[in-house]
Amino acid sequence: MQERIEMSERERKRFAVLQQVIDGSRSQGQAALALGLSERQIRRLQRGVEREGARALISRRRGRPSNRRVETTVREGILAQVRARYADFGPTLAAEYLRADGYTVSKETLRRWMIAAGLWQAQRKRRTRLHPPRPRRARLGELIQIDGSPHDWFEGRGPRCTLIAFIDDATSRVLYARFTPVESSQTYLSALQTYVTTHGCPVALYSDRHSIFTKHHPEDNEPTQFQRATEALGIATIQALSPQAKGRVERLFQTLQDRLVKALRLAGISDQDAANAWLPQYLQQHNAHFAVAACDDEDAHQPYDGSPETLARICAIHHRRTLSKDLVLSFQRQRYIIQTGGAPRYALRGRKVDVVVHADGRIELVTGGEVLLYKVFDSPQEIPHPVDDKSLNARVDAILTSRRWSEKSRPAADHPWRRYPTADRPGK
Repeated sequence: MQERIEMSERERKRFAVLQQVIDGSRSQGQAALALGLSERQIRRLQRGVEREGARALISRRRGRPSNRRVETTVREGILAQVRARYADFGPTLAAEYLRADGYTVSKETLRRWMIAAGLWQAQRKRRTRLHPPRPRRARLGELIQIDGSPHDWFEGRGPRCTLIAFIDDATSRVLYARFTPVESSQTYLSALQTYVTTHGCPVALYSDRHSIFTKHHPEDNEPTQFQRATEALGIATIQALSPQAKGRVERLFQTLQDRLVKALRLAGISDQDAANAWLPQYLQQHNAHFAVAACDDEDAHQPYDGSPETLARICAIHHRRTLSKDLVLSFQRQRYIIQTGGAPRYALRGRKVDVVVHADGRIELVTGGEVLLYKVFDSPQEIPHPVDDKSLNARVDAILTSRRWSEKSRPAADHPWRRYPTADRPGK
């Protein structure tokens, strides 16, 4: 009984052509032309077929392990490291961390090993792109995409928070990022202050259409706090009509919600302060990996030539009030009395004054570029502030946290204070 020989399609075609050469129905030159081989190769293969038959066309290496295979002990050691530290990592990210640990393995080899070990499932073929990519801007600083991503960045080890990020459209460099409790006008203004101090003023900022960035009432012509600050700095603001339009920052958060979350876990970070102190070194590695070179080497940022105090004042929250004849204004249920040092200031009567509230709670009264001295007449009061869709979840989480603490402080069911009537409690 002859052993069945499994041949590939190419080998079957070669065997059929060589049989015609042996039978004399085709010349060696014609066979070489048909198979794309030289006549010398045809003669060598013909001799092999005449001696051994079809087996001469089958590679001797078939069914044998590759000489370049990784030793089983090395493979098991790498998979053990993956199970111990990178069990929920994708093959690409796991290969990067393994390389830092001293293991040399390609991402595709690791992908096959992880699939075979049940640590990874093969992904479906990516869908056809529905939104064609917009060409990048030519220079760094021409267009900066900004957004925030509320997410469980610490995987339950700490409170949920939001990551604010500024990414350059020309290079995909993350030029600013910081963890904050919520997205608000003040967090974006503080981010703008840090960005301008570090990089200068970009040509334009690209954001979504949230009320932080633009007004939606057709009859309200007053700019938002963020628009007022950008106009004072000479920065244009552009609002996207869809998330896909600002795809660079959207894809950035998809990447960070995978890579950054795992990096925070490996670094043992579980709070915002530690994360913000560690974030610059991570961004340096991220930009080295994902950033690209701009088409034009010129930097489009304009240096800010004002004082730090003026920049801080621009990037604060402004409220407009009117001084009374007694040089008094009201703000947040408190009266602010202007101090003139005994000199009459009749020109201030009825003057419009900006109440500038800084991020640290410090308040300045400014009119016509002059900072006015003042004295607060009333004691501070607790004032409820409305919340929007970006800060609602944080407010509810804070309420739930306070409720848990109040429940923990309640006496247990078997506590003496519950067993005795009030008059009969110990100590009464």
